[in-house]
Amino acid sequence: MITPLIPLLVFALLHDDPDALVAYPLQASDVSSETLHAQLGPSIVLERALDFVPDEQGGGVELTEQDRLVIADDFKAVKDLLPLQEMTVSAWLSVVQPREWGGVLGCIQDNNDAETGWVLGYDSRQFTYGLATEGPDDGNGLMTYVKGKTPYEEGRMYHIVGTYDGETARLFVNGKLDGQSKVQSGPLLYPEAAPFTIGSYMDDNEFHPHVGRLMDVRLYDMAASGDWVRHQFDHHAHRASFPVRIPPEKPISDDLDWQVPPFLQYATGDSIRIVFETTRPVTGVVRYGETSEFNLEKRIAEPLMLGEVLLDGLDPDEPYFYQVDLQDDGEQRIQSDILTFQTAAPRGKPIGFAILSDTQDNPVVSAQLSEHIWEQRPGFLVHPGDLTGTGSRKGDWTEEFFPGMNGLLGRVTMYPVLGNHEQDARHYYKYMSLPDPEYYYSFSQGDADFFMIDTNRNVAPGSEQYIWLDEVLAESNARWKFVVHHHPPYSSDENDYGDTWKGRGTRGDLRARKLTTLYDKHDVDLVLNGHIHSYERTWPISGGRVVDDGGVVYTITGGGGGGLETPGPSRPSFNNTVRRGHHYCMVRLNGDTLEFFAYDLDNRLFDHMRIDKRRRGLDTVE
Repeated sequence: MITPLIPLLVFALLHDDPDALVAYPLQASDVSSETLHAQLGPSIVLERALDFVPDEQGGGVELTEQDRLVIADDFKAVKDLLPLQEMTVSAWLSVVQPREWGGVLGCIQDNNDAETGWVLGYDSRQFTYGLATEGPDDGNGLMTYVKGKTPYEEGRMYHIVGTYDGETARLFVNGKLDGQSKVQSGPLLYPEAAPFTIGSYMDDNEFHPHVGRLMDVRLYDMAASGDWVRHQFDHHAHRASFPVRIPPEKPISDDLDWQVPPFLQYATGDSIRIVFETTRPVTGVVRYGETSEFNLEKRIAEPLMLGEVLLDGLDPDEPYFYQVDLQDDGEQRIQSDILTFQTAAPRGKPIGFAILSDTQDNPVVSAQLSEHIWEQRPGFLVHPGDLTGTGSRKGDWTEEFFPGMNGLLGRVTMYPVLGNHEQDARHYYKYMSLPDPEYYYSFSQGDADFFMIDTNRNVAPGSEQYIWLDEVLAESNARWKFVVHHHPPYSSDENDYGDTWKGRGTRGDLRARKLTTLYDKHDVDLVLNGHIHSYERTWPISGGRVVDDGGVVYTITGGGGGGLETPGPSRPSFNNTVRRGHHYCMVRLNGDTLEFFAYDLDNRLFDHMRIDKRRRGLDTVE
């Protein structure tokens, strides 16, 4: 009889495979007396109560940004439980909040050139498995990240496994090999000190919490075979079929308050969007009208914390008043000030707008610049990216970006693009209300069309954004054309594009420079960039050379708050003006005339440009 031999064969295979060093089922029954108990390994003292998924929905813990699960503050306290030469690490999880540096289980230090340890996790699109060994670079520390090919769906459960046999690192997703690398070899290289954590990417200066479901986290001291990985997945394959679960936001306070006061998004000639976030679920009303008496309203009937209200049927280029009035289920009430907004201007109308970029991590500076901008009463604001320092961290939005900008954004519509520090994170898409797909879009104001793209993604000829930009620039009948993206094609910065104290460097982002062919082809007037934390304006450029008739002017306006940067030691020919310092800019358009102004942190004018299309020339005043 052949059939009875099959279970024996499976048993033989499993008997030779790894035994767990640590195991955390992460179920509600594992918690008692504010302690999370392990199946194998140390218990974890909880800083706050955990939210567990009901057993009928599959179980597991639902982690939030407030949860910290630290097995040991320093891994050396449990070093006997950590692998040395070979390893396997596995978990079932869902990702509710994608982030560039996501962690499931790890022991790492990743500080500039010192990269040591290992971590199983994910980035903003795929799962990852990173580790450092004594093989490369003479053991000085270099992490290699194996990236999977399978993009994950937010809220869906996956089984991920990382293995290392001393020569090859492998990443498995749902029982199948998804990526591998032979860069690392030899014993695992651990840091001098590092925390050992579940549900985060954490070292001594970074904490990126996992947001989503997590269960059955295990670590082994042998490299599991592909057959073992497939068996482990098959044993619980039903979990991969669990319904996608995006938990509703829960109150973060007993008191009703603003997390994010009302701010304006994507004004058109007949509509605008009002976005806000509260500490508790609310219902209420947005009242608005041509006077502060408010003859119109939009009601919010279903409780929510993050709200977006579309006001439509408006007249173009007109001022309106509005107020947001909300209450929770305990009859606590919160009401905004009486605020104002302005719809987009139609063709033929003069416009004035502000530019502010790279506000990251500095609400004090961005608040001061925002106050100066508001004093000039712009029709709208353009933000060329890096709104935050770490876009995947909610606190960077609620504790830094919005507090610095609240006085302005409640009255002036902001049109942003993604910077690299946003990390393409879910928070950007939650807070910003823009046309699909949101990472690129266009809008019109007066005689100008604006084309907003994401240079963190592929923008080479043939890419999605390149094709789109070519088409919409060709279709535009606007007198003025602006393109906005984060990375500058031309820059005098000292070290972002090569150390200019040691060599020439590339003098700008070469990926973004591929777009300049389109700008020349379609007579773009200005390209607005950030990324470099200084101010720069070029001479008009066409075909990669400075010209004295026509051409495209490129500006870097990255002085919104980020740590300041310095120009290199020599002056490239494309440079007209460069200046180190926090700043903002104003642009005013009337018919064939454009005026461009740059102001420092004390609101003093330090640069001025005027373009007159009737003369096709460029007149500047320093």
